[in-house]
Amino acid sequence: MKKHIPNFITCLNLFSGCVALYFIFQNELVYASYLVGLAAVFDFLDGMVARVLGAYSEIGKQLDSLADVISFGVVPGAMMFMLLKRAEGDLFLPETIVPFAGFIITIFSALRLAKFNIDTRQTTSFIGLPTPACAIFVASLPLILASGELMAFAIILNKLVLLVTTLILSFLLVAELPLFALKFKNLNWADNSVRFIFVGLSVMLLALLNFAAIPLIIVLYIVLSIFNKQTA
Repeated sequence: MKKHIPNFITCLNLFSGCVALYFIFQNELVYASYLVGLAAVFDFLDGMVARVLGAYSEIGKQLDSLADVISFGVVPGAMMFMLLKRAEGDLFLPETIVPFAGFIITIFSALRLAKFNIDTRQTTSFIGLPTPACAIFVASLPLILASGELMAFAIILNKLVLLVTTLILSFLLVAELPLFALKFKNLNWADNSVRFIFVGLSVMLLALLNFAAIPLIIVLYIVLSIFNKQTA
């Protein structure tokens, strides 16, 4: 029976993504953003529970990727579609076409997950931005907008900014960029210094900036990973 527990948690991830899509269709992006966060929690828990119970399975691996492509691929793509529809700015492109660029994230998320499944180098770390990190970045944008800051509206609801963000995130998903995993095998500083630094700085940023800290935390994750690779 225990072998089904991680798969059940993975299904909760998938269900969260499906409900997030419902809220996106209703143009309730804030609720959808919270569900992306919930899906990310379930995505973390299914792997942790599988390790604790020793309940690894091939079907679990495939189910995890199928759930992720919805929760962290289709959902952020649809969310970016809706943001681009609301955004202002002239890109010298037909207004009806521009929002569909958001689904570039969906395509590259699927490529990222397919690559991860066959890449034996990604057992203890990542190569390329993990799809949950990409999805959380996108999901943070409606939460920042909900704060009501005029500066946030001016920066985020700009077609060029959103399009460039889409292209950068899509590139990072499949880039040959080594990134550390947030898995603590022990509490030894020497073995986990970059993780401790990341967690500490992330908590400080969240305390100071609230949801506006999330994009900065993703950038911090990438920068620390590059620095950690160079000093290893």
